[in-house]
Amino acid sequence: MPRIRTTATRASVRSARVKVAMLLLAAGRGSRFGGPIPKAFLSLRGQPLLLHSAERLLQALPAGAVCQLVVLVHPDDRSMHLAPCLPRLAAAAGANLEIVNGGATRQQSMQNGLAACAADADLVLVHDAARALLPIEATRRCMLEAAEHGAALLAIPAPDTLKRVQQQVVVATVDRTNIWLAQTPQVIRRDLLSRAFRHAENTGFEGTDDVSLVEHLGERVVVVPGSATNLKITRPEDLPLAEAILAAGLA
Repeated sequence: MPRIRTTATRASVRSARVKVAMLLLAAGRGSRFGGPIPKAFLSLRGQPLLLHSAERLLQALPAGAVCQLVVLVHPDDRSMHLAPCLPRLAAAAGANLEIVNGGATRQQSMQNGLAACAADADLVLVHDAARALLPIEATRRCMLEAAEHGAALLAIPAPDTLKRVQQQVVVATVDRTNIWLAQTPQVIRRDLLSRAFRHAENTGFEGTDDVSLVEHLGERVVVVPGSATNLKITRPEDLPLAEAILAAGLA
């Protein structure tokens, strides 16, 4: 199988087969949601959020591209919560499935996932398993843009007025012009992500999302319009909202 190396010539899924390593982050404990079940394994229409996310990610893979699915989980979740999902995950991803222990932080989980990526991966896609309704076409475009420009993410313009608050008192209204709300997936060329991690380690930088590492390096990140239905299941009220979105055929 021909391989594209991202050196002087950029990888392009429009012209040849590239390998996408998909890091599916499912190691969080979901403290804001509460309850005994880790958030990634909550049931949405009869199957865990993790499976919804994995299946939609694989549907978004551009024509001609191949993929490796790397699932980052908490060690405590492997037997009780992950094991029932493994047959479906394996059936969807085939032989290119890796299960890796997540880290104490998102950035550490990303590093663990990157270490497990195949040596010939061209693009690294990072997605929160709790965003089970990711838009398929927009995700595909995000991969295309990252292959061309180096890094891309899904985001939506901030729809509401933004207030800066201190001790429950408004201290300022923030101009929302050019303010976008970041979502996942976020996709980065592997060589660029490796450089970004090295720079973050050397400077002690801890990013709040994946492409912020690339921003900290001083490289450009392209925004692909996402969707308001690409909600992150964070609180108990988010789950019935996701059910309603699916029932209405809006995702």
